[in-house]
Amino acid sequence: MHIAIIGAGLAGVSAAWYLSQTGHRVTVIERDAAPALETSYANGGQISISHPEPWANPGAPMQVLRWLGKKDAPLLFRWPAEAARIRWGLEFLRECLPGRTRQNTLAIAHLAAFSGQRLKALREETGIEYNQLSRGVLHMYFSPENLHHGEQQHKILQELGIGSRMLDRDACLELEPALAHLAPHLVGAMLGSDDESGDAQRFATELARCCREAGVEFVFDTSVASIEADGQRVSGLSLRSGNGEARLLQADAYVLAAGSYSPQLMRPHGERLAIYPVKGYSTTMELAQPDKAPTVSLTDESRRIVCSRFGNRLRIAGTAELNGYNLDLDLDRCSALLRWAEDMFPGACNTAEPNYWTGLRPTTPSNLPIIGRSRLANLFYNTGHGTLGWTLACGSAQALADIMNGQQPAVDYPFWKSR
Repeated sequence: MHIAIIGAGLAGVSAAWYLSQTGHRVTVIERDAAPALETSYANGGQISISHPEPWANPGAPMQVLRWLGKKDAPLLFRWPAEAARIRWGLEFLRECLPGRTRQNTLAIAHLAAFSGQRLKALREETGIEYNQLSRGVLHMYFSPENLHHGEQQHKILQELGIGSRMLDRDACLELEPALAHLAPHLVGAMLGSDDESGDAQRFATELARCCREAGVEFVFDTSVASIEADGQRVSGLSLRSGNGEARLLQADAYVLAAGSYSPQLMRPHGERLAIYPVKGYSTTMELAQPDKAPTVSLTDESRRIVCSRFGNRLRIAGTAELNGYNLDLDLDRCSALLRWAEDMFPGACNTAEPNYWTGLRPTTPSNLPIIGRSRLANLFYNTGHGTLGWTLACGSAQALADIMNGQQPAVDYPFWKSR
């Protein structure tokens, strides 16, 4: 059948690949000029299977309170807040209950592990390159409290069969010599051995090339103004090109992979998607002294900052800001990332020319992406992946393809069922 996908980010391009591989004719609609120019353009670059714990957990409310009033806090809630943000925040608090956190952690872990398997298979099949490194992700701890939390997470990962191991200071330095400067402060780390890193935008671009070779059509510089419905089915997509030309695109089935903008397209059809745009920041810098920069992807658990190496570039990413669809760069938050780079790896980067970026992560209160059939019979969701968009991309797309083909996905996950 002919399937139209709304959005050419990681979710949309991955869905296009897996659907085309099962024989469907696929058209992808994207408002930008190329794939993955928004949320995934300059993200942290991690495939972080070892981090299934959702933001919403029992310790989150007190942590958020401690961060209030700090301009460079890892999480910033801008005021005044509109109704959608307040409602999302209340739902987030509900997901912080221990039982719900455990349930959500298990669901994310199952999907992440499945997605990691699918990514490896895809890479072997296509041979795509995207500055990938398979050295794992090192979660660094600089206090006994953080180390204790890491040990608890390690136990959970072991129960789930996800590769991880605890490292003392000496083992950390052996794995990543660039951490020598931090030796007096580092109390330990957890290595997510199933994790990887790379350039997500380059991955999406290369996978889109493979999709085109497989017959997928990409329509760029074109926005979806609305989803048109006739009764309980989508009858077409109302498109508007960059030059203002309007037309209707019709297909047999449709996939909504529009990230933070997904709720806006479904609101007229009476289905609420609890997705809020959580703004993240990054800076990408050329290396001045490559031997002083890490090659293992890093996560600073105390400051919620991640770091990945792409050849002669280093990317520092992190922070979360709830401020609607605002994409303005906050210099205080940009400076926090730059200070982190200078503190952690002095002299490694050309800090005189930082390339700052910000993007909106489509985040649900539970951190569970929305995958499955909508209330409109021929419209399906693959959206709301939050900070784990790349980690979950291949598994989500494979599962979606299975659902659309009338098959049971090979992963234990609460797929969306319209209410």
